[in-house]
Parts: sequence; structure tokens; C-alpha cells
Amino acid sequence: MGSITLKQVTKSFGDVNVIKPLDLQIRDGEFIVFVGPSGCGKSTLLRMIAGLEDTTSGTIEIGGQDATHMPPAKRGLAMVFQSYALYPHMSVRNNIAFPLKRAKVEPEVIEEKITTAAKMLNLTDYLDRKPGQLSGGQRQRVAIGRAIVRQPSAFLFDEPLSNLDASLRVNMRLEISELHKSLNTTMIYVTHDQVEAMTMADRIAVFNGGVIEQVGTPLELYQKPVNRFVAGFIGSPKMNFIDVQPSAGDATHCIGVRPEHLQVTQDNGLWTGKVGVIEHLGSETFLHVHVENTGTLTVKTDGECPLKYGDVINLTAPQNKILRFDKAGNTITSDTADKPAISSVG
Repeated sequence: MGSITLKQVTKSFGDVNVIKPLDLQIRDGEFIVFVGPSGCGKSTLLRMIAGLEDTTSGTIEIGGQDATHMPPAKRGLAMVFQSYALYPHMSVRNNIAFPLKRAKVEPEVIEEKITTAAKMLNLTDYLDRKPGQLSGGQRQRVAIGRAIVRQPSAFLFDEPLSNLDASLRVNMRLEISELHKSLNTTMIYVTHDQVEAMTMADRIAVFNGGVIEQVGTPLELYQKPVNRFVAGFIGSPKMNFIDVQPSAGDATHCIGVRPEHLQVTQDNGLWTGKVGVIEHLGSETFLHVHVENTGTLTVKTDGECPLKYGDVINLTAPQNKILRFDKAGNTITSDTADKPAISSVG
């Protein structure tokens, strides 16, 4: 069983609380991504689950068993690191076989597992090469192959694609996602890249300052963020935030609009601004529009957008696509009909 349960787990280094009391249920077979900015505690929590960091308080259960103080080798988990951690003097075959040889697995079983993993990861033609003869993506696949042959109850990935270039990252994202579908094994994946999180995860846990702000599917976090932090972290380009002056009885102190929900209109809009930098990406265009007393708003529009630098335009957005946040930064979740309509603020 690959279910993992965290109950009031904490981690402190001296007087510094890196992980504050935290509860999380990771389901057997799911792909969950820990995402957040550097220093938010996501990698520390992953290492605690692996047993590489002690737990200050709380309980970690793996497959229904208390593993809080269990040594790493007894937890039945396999970790894939950012740095590959391959033995440079060993062939790909021997790197993959290493954990099995240490466990004194029968040679014929080792060979069978190597063959299966190599085929799954497109490494069959590279088994006799050394890591130095491989590309970054191939080396990462070797590291994953070494984890696969152990048949763990869960895989732990600690920013495994950070050392790869952009095109290789896209390919490896797809390969790891395909691997999850074929193995149907629990995977916990740590990244600071919200695009990786959105494209790979069954569920995402958004970390901030040692706290999980929200857990949900990619679309849940995108469409219904619980607060301004999650709303700003999930989505690319980032959500536009605009401070507003609340009227009597209105709790709204800030609104958020995603770039794709801003529309250029011929009529009087909510905001009037001047077009600044234009980014033409072929299928879409990003406009950076300077609005007086508001700041710069990012607008996602058609790839053949005819606007040019310096044009003055009006912008609007559907009322049901405007998120409202209170003074504490929490999302105001009352029904749209109960929310005050946003009038022109720019």
C-alpha cells in the first residue's frame, strides 16, 4: 500500500519552525505535487517522509504503519534527486542494478528487472554506457530506473528536472506522467515550477512558510484559490491584482483577474490604459498595459492582435471571473449575486 498519512507533523531547527503542525492524506496510487517558493518547506517535508530528516513531532504513517522513527531503508520508498546521484565508473546496467545487488537479489531476477525498466524508460541501447556518455535527460531516466527496480510503495521526486534545459524538461514531464500511469504507484513530486505542478499532478499541495495553504486538483486551485497567495502562485502568466477602496459594508480590499479573463473593449471598460511591451508568441499575444493609479495589467489575447505600443485601450472582465480578497488576503466566497459589482477603478 502506498498511502501516506501525516498527522500534526512539525520540523524545527533550533528555534526556527520550518514545518508548522501539518496534516495531509496522500492516497494510494495518486500523483501529488508539493509546490511553493524556495524555502517554503516542501523539500524538507519530502525528506522527512523519506526518513532523511528527523520529525520533531507528529506522526508519519506509510501503508497504515507508523514510520515516524523508521530508518529510510525500511520505509519501502525510492527517492529520485535533482543531482541524479549516479556512480560515474559504473555502466547504466550496474547503476540500475546497484540497490538490488546490495539487497542480494538473485542475478536472474536482477537481469529481468533491469530489462523491464530499461524498456520502459527507453534505455535498452544505453545499458553498457557510462553516465558521462549520456545526456542529462538520459541520466535522469537512469536514476528513475534505479528507483523502479526496487518496486517501492511510493516514489519521491525532489525537483528532478531542475538541471535540464526547457525542451528536455517538457519531455521528462511527459515521461514521468506516463510512468505514473503505467506503474499506478504513489508519487510525491517537489517543484517550485507551478507549470510542472499543473500539468503533472492529480492533486497539488501549495506550500508557503512551512504551511500548506491549499490542497486540491489543478483546476480547483486555479478556479477556486482560497487566498491571494495561491491565486498568485498558480497560473502563468500570474494573476493581476488590483487594490480597491472598499465601500461601506464591502469587505473587498483587493481584486484579482487572470490575464485570459481581461478583454479589450470598444466601450467604456473597468480600466483604461496604454499598451506597453507586447509579447507575440504565435498562437497568443501578451499585452502589458499601463493603467494610471493601478499599475501594469497583463492581458492574454489573440495571436494576431493588431494593437501596437502606445495604443490607449479599454479593458473589462466578466464579473464572475473577478476574484475578491479581504484585508487578510482570504478569498471572499459568497455567491456572485451577493458580491458588489466592480465598477471602473482605473
